Amino acid sequence: QVQLVESGGGLVQPGGSLRLSCAASGSISSINSMGWYRQAPGKQRELVARIGTGDSTSYADSVKGRFTISRDNAKNTAYLQMNSLKPEDTAVYYCRLQQIGLDYWGQGTQVTVSS
Repeated sequence: QVQLVESGGGLVQPGGSLRLSCAASGSISSINSMGWYRQAPGKQRELVARIGTGDSTSYADSVKGRFTISRDNAKNTAYLQMNSLKPEDTAVYYCRLQQIGLDYWGQGTQVTVSS
């Protein structure tokens, strides 16, 4: 079993920055991918960014150039640095860990971008 705990969400003004963290614990394979997803009220959950075992990354077009995903394998932790935040980035952000045959989600952390 794997547990994911997100932190770092909060209220920020437009143009501001936040850094989300996702700490994984439990039976973690050395081969996995970690990702950040978000869900705004009334909308479907969408991929924000993903990072693979070899640190390959992919981003949603809406966050390219503003968000950066990274990971610390020694700490089993993934990060999402969010800069130049916009009101449309407001959502609950979820961490996801995928490893062979298994799929885990965190409980989510709220990010609100508002003046």
